[in-house]
Amino acid sequence: MGVTQRELCPEAFCSGYPALAQDSRHWFAITVKPQHEFAVEHALTAKGLDAYAPTCWTVRRWSDRIKKLQQPLFPGYVFGYFDSAARNSVLKTPGAKSIVSFGNILAPIPQEQISSIRQMLDSGFPVEAHPFLREGQRVRIGGGPLAGVEGILAQCRNAAHFIVSIELLQRSVSVQVDPGIVIPL
Repeated sequence: MGVTQRELCPEAFCSGYPALAQDSRHWFAITVKPQHEFAVEHALTAKGLDAYAPTCWTVRRWSDRIKKLQQPLFPGYVFGYFDSAARNSVLKTPGAKSIVSFGNILAPIPQEQISSIRQMLDSGFPVEAHPFLREGQRVRIGGGPLAGVEGILAQCRNAAHFIVSIELLQRSVSVQVDPGIVIPL
């Protein structure tokens, strides 16, 4: 049996999440065709909408060479900042498949989660995709380029990793940190 809508639905959304005002802008996750993240981001930007397709560097190994590639951090998704009236314009973008929603209600992503992802990528630390975690201790980074960012602390490969999650997509991003700068919430 698959995951139910209740399991996918964030607690705040299911327990009376405030209705989206027609004229207010929010971050939304847009599902895109495979390997169309950058094309959709550029097309939405060309339409005058804010779009964000976060990327990370990965090393790919072939039999004859090793290459460093820039890959989407969330394959299959682009984030867009728009109001619900722009829904049709977004869906008419070449490569865009749908906007993540519950029924006919668009599911917004909290601004803090997008800001945390941007801050992690701008920090200069090596960032990588990480399996989504539901449980774990919530922490805040106390100093350095990630100061103030909140997430989950996990132990991975004998190192402390700081994890920020986009709950709606059930995807996470991790960065290795010094455990000494972590403050429990």
